Amino acid sequence: MNGLAIMENVRRYRTIASLCRQTAAFRPLHSGSLLAQAREWEHRAVAELEAYFEAFCQAASGHTPTHAARCAVN
Repeated sequence: MNGLAIMENVRRYRTIASLCRQTAAFRPLHSGSLLAQAREWEHRAVAELEAYFEAFCQAASGHTPTHAARCAVN
């Protein structure tokens, strides 16, 4: 998957998370579930970004995945 598709997925995931948080503000009885869903969508967005940058750094440097993880952070 290319970088633009990854960014579009991340944008969508974060939009869904935002909608969950907004809905939670107006539906107090369901806020616990909605906030949990928002956290799941945010986690999905971060995981997709991390996987993309790890693969990118690994391909760019030719090093092991351990080094690639450091590359994405630095």
